[in-house]
Amino acid sequence: MTEKLALFGGPKAVTKDPGDIFTWPIITEEHEQAVLKVLRDRSMSGTDVTLKFEEEYRKWVGSKYALAFSSGTASLQAALYGCKVGVGDEVIMPSITYWASGLQAYSLGATVVFAEVDPDTLCIDPDDIEKKISDKTKAIVAVHYMGYPADMDRIMAIAKKYGIKVVEDVSHAHGALYKGRLVGTIGDVAGYSLMTGKSFAIGEGGILTTDDREIYERAVAFGHYERYRPDLIQTEYLKEGAGLPLGGYKYRMHQMSSAVGLVQIKYYDEQIKKIQEAMNYFWDLLEGVPGIKAHRPPKDSGSTMGGWYAAHGLYRPDELEGLSVTTFCKAVRAEGCSTSPGCNLALHTHPLFHTVDVYGHGKPTRIANASRDVRELDVLPVSEKIGSMTYSIPWFKHYDKEIIEQHANAFKKAALNYKELLKIDEGNPEKLGGFNFFRSTR
Repeated sequence: MTEKLALFGGPKAVTKDPGDIFTWPIITEEHEQAVLKVLRDRSMSGTDVTLKFEEEYRKWVGSKYALAFSSGTASLQAALYGCKVGVGDEVIMPSITYWASGLQAYSLGATVVFAEVDPDTLCIDPDDIEKKISDKTKAIVAVHYMGYPADMDRIMAIAKKYGIKVVEDVSHAHGALYKGRLVGTIGDVAGYSLMTGKSFAIGEGGILTTDDREIYERAVAFGHYERYRPDLIQTEYLKEGAGLPLGGYKYRMHQMSSAVGLVQIKYYDEQIKKIQEAMNYFWDLLEGVPGIKAHRPPKDSGSTMGGWYAAHGLYRPDELEGLSVTTFCKAVRAEGCSTSPGCNLALHTHPLFHTVDVYGHGKPTRIANASRDVRELDVLPVSEKIGSMTYSIPWFKHYDKEIIEQHANAFKKAALNYKELLKIDEGNPEKLGGFNFFRSTR
C-alpha cells in the first residue's frame, strides 16, 4: 500500500532542509577578488582578461578558436553570420528551444524553418530536418536541449549530403558528451550562453568556438571592431571593411564576466561531476516508476548531460490512465518538492513567426525575403503537445543522499497514487511552459 499523498493530508516526502544543494552559481572569494581586480585596474571595457578567458575556454573545449561575446544570443548571431547566412537564406532549427537559438536570422535577412523534436530526447529530429531542406537552406541549428546531446551523427551526415553548415547551440549543455565527444566540437561552429542561470555561469556573456578560421574571422568582423584589423585578419575579402564592425554591433564581453569565467573554468569539471552524480542518482531511484521517465542518454551510450541545466523529466500520461501533468505536478509540489509542468512553448505558434512585420517590409518578416512561404511547413504535432509531456525536476548541485531520496520519493508518491489524483484531475491548460524562460524549479 502506498503512502498517503500530502495533497490529501499525508506526510510530506521532503522534510530535510536543502541547505545549499540548489545554490548556483558557486561564488567564492576567488571570484570576488578577480572581479575587484578588474574594477581597480579600470579595465572593465578592455580585452586583456577576455583574451585570457578565450584561451582557457578554447583549450578546455579543444577547439582552434574561441571568441567571447556580450551574450549567448550575440554568439549565435555571429555564428550564423560566420556561416554566411544572409538575405533569402533559410536556417533550420527546432521549434522547442529558447528563441535565441536562431531568431537572429531575421537580422541577417534570412528566415527560420522549424523542424520537429524527438519526444524522448527533446532535441531536433533528424528525420524531419531532411524534409525541410531547400536550395536556400544555409545552416542547421542543433540545440542540445536541456543538456541532452542532439543526434549529431545523423545531423552531420545530412549536412554533408546537402553542403549545409551546422551550428551547435551548447547553451544548455556545457561539458556534455556525445558518444564520448564534447558537444560544441562536432558541428562547424558553436555558440554558448554563459549567463548566471546556466551550468557554466559567469554573470552575463557568451562564447563562440570553431576550428574554421573563416567562420571565426567573420564573427570577429561582425561585432568585434577592436580586433577587426588588417594585421589580424587572414581572410582576404574581409580586409576591405576592417576598422568598423560589419554588423554594426559592439559585442565584446565585459571583463568582469571574463574574470569570473577564468575562475569558473578551473573548477567546472569538478562541479559537474558532482551534479552528474546527484542527478543520475535521482533518476536511478525512479527507474521503472510508471508515468515518469528520465530525460538522459542511455548509460552505455558514451553521452552525458554535462551540467544538467534546466533539468526536466518525460511524462507518459498513458501509463497513468491519462492523468494530466498539471495535476501530477500539483501533487509533487504538495510533497515539498518544487516542480512545474511544461518546457519552452513551441516557437512556431508565436505571432512573430506568422504575422509580425519587424523591419517595415510591408509583410511578415518571416517571409519578407523568402522564396517560399515557410509558414506552411509548420506541421509539428510533437512540438505542439510537448508541454503535456514534460515537467521540471530539482537541479541538485551537490550529492546529498537523503535530500535526493526525499525529492525522488515526492515524484514516486504522486505516480503511484495516480488513481486518487484522477478523482480531482481537471486536465491541462491550453498552454504549458513559456516562450522566454523556464518556470523556477529551485
